[in-house]
Amino acid sequence: MNEKVGQVTRRNAVAWLLRAGAGAGVAAFAALAARRPAGDRMVWQLDPRKCIQCGRCETACVLQPSAVKCVHGYVMCGYCKLCFGYFKPDAARLDEAAENQTCPTGAIRRQFVEDPYFEYHIDEPLCTACGLCVKGCTNFGNGSLYLQVRHDRCVNCNTCRIAETCPSQAFTRVPASQPYLLKEKLV
Repeated sequence: MNEKVGQVTRRNAVAWLLRAGAGAGVAAFAALAARRPAGDRMVWQLDPRKCIQCGRCETACVLQPSAVKCVHGYVMCGYCKLCFGYFKPDAARLDEAAENQTCPTGAIRRQFVEDPYFEYHIDEPLCTACGLCVKGCTNFGNGSLYLQVRHDRCVNCNTCRIAETCPSQAFTRVPASQPYLLKEKLV
């Protein structure tokens, strides 16, 4: 083998062409995959009809805090003064003191509308997906609070760790073109 470095030989030319062809093939495949419409892609979502508020969305997600967040279905909400998604069932008083609130992080904000109505908003950066507010709203209210995977946070794991541990099998794959399972449309 008397090939000198930098000298063009038939073997070097063939090897270079093979590497260039493989690189072009990989680039073409990546470009094709990037152009696929979002509707072909599947993402993880939580079916609020199956959710039992077990708390695993908070602890099993690979992200901390979890990509799952509480959402509020305003169409279903009764704008109650006594919201058990907001207040603990055994609250001493109906005020905004932390010891009276269901949410351990204070992620639910209450805003007065008119007597006796209040509107509730979720501060998503504070929400850890523990499900306590959802459980209270479901057990004692109309179920207008429920959990959903937020796709601006979710990394769309091939096998979702929450889905693996979900005792009610509430996680499913849905088309990215319709990524949310809104509870008010399911009722």
